Amino acid sequence: MDKPLRIGIIAGELSGDTLGEGFIRAIKQVHPDAEFVGIGGPKMIAQGCQSLFDMEELAVMGLVEVLGRLPRLLKVKAELVDYFTANPPDVFVGIDAPDFNLRVEKDLKQAGIKTVHYVSPSVWAWRQKRIHKIAAATNLVLAFLPFEKAFYDKFNVPCEFVGHTLADAIPLQSDKAQACEHLGLDSQKRWLAVLPGSRGAELKMLAQPFIETCQQLKQRYPDLGFVVALVNEKRREQFEQAWKEFAPELEFELVNDTARNVITASDAVMLASGTVALECMLLKRPMVVGYRVNAVTAFLARRMLKTKYVSLPNILSDSELVKELLQEECTGENLFREVSQLLDSDNQTMLSKFTEMHHWIRKDADKQAAQAVLALIDKR
Repeated sequence: MDKPLRIGIIAGELSGDTLGEGFIRAIKQVHPDAEFVGIGGPKMIAQGCQSLFDMEELAVMGLVEVLGRLPRLLKVKAELVDYFTANPPDVFVGIDAPDFNLRVEKDLKQAGIKTVHYVSPSVWAWRQKRIHKIAAATNLVLAFLPFEKAFYDKFNVPCEFVGHTLADAIPLQSDKAQACEHLGLDSQKRWLAVLPGSRGAELKMLAQPFIETCQQLKQRYPDLGFVVALVNEKRREQFEQAWKEFAPELEFELVNDTARNVITASDAVMLASGTVALECMLLKRPMVVGYRVNAVTAFLARRMLKTKYVSLPNILSDSELVKELLQEECTGENLFREVSQLLDSDNQTMLSKFTEMHHWIRKDADKQAAQAVLALIDKR
């Protein structure tokens, strides 16, 4: 009898664990007895993945933290390479975590094992020379977005566009009334979602201009409500401190809930740049993007960034579909002007394009990723 399909797989954080769960489930629909071994979180383990190390080993953020953990990370990487070299899987799949996974993939590829990197690093946006390191480490890259595949094609690096899992998870139409009920908000009232970022550094830069924008909006639209999504208690305390300092007279609804529910409950959104802009696009809510970083980071970014835009809706559409106010342009006055325009119009052009782009990237990514990997090793 044929041996069961055996796949090496490493996810380094919770988002990767979710991708791994969907990927494993889709592989099992074709190969029910497939075996998975490497590093996974609770979702992958529940699907039968054997995790050789705790996923928390890889969940390190920030340069200082990485340097402190470097000896341990190098030891984990060496042990994984030794294990897979001694017990070769049919294919190895590294999910995101490029700083770790691409190093593992390179060693395994040199040992004759087929390697796949799932979720393209943002090489199309900055540090484009990394494409050569990715080519040396992988037999195939699985990309969320169509322009990513186009970039890899220019360099003749094998890549498949599989669609975005967010586009699969979010329905084509979203229900404001249901989200308002979930959050305890009045669904008959107009709400502006205020999303100043999930990191402390983002909130430090954006809380003041976002709050000042709300001050001006309240004068023009007295019945407008403001709802703020905060990812944890630290971010709540940080926002409350800025609120008390800059506009204690305002009313904000602070919710410890997902940005997705807050966006769905809103009529318009003011947000920090990031994946949340893609989520807002998929939920079909008009938005303005504001972003600030410190002066040194901004100086470097302007020289390294290779894209005309920073928000994914604009990069996808290759146009300024969504207004971006960055650095010195990210002021309360400018944000007030742009958010007012959203509140005073039906935004149909923007929203129709959002729907069109949702269809572009809604491809059943789990299934597409599984099929691409199986095709690479002739196991379809």
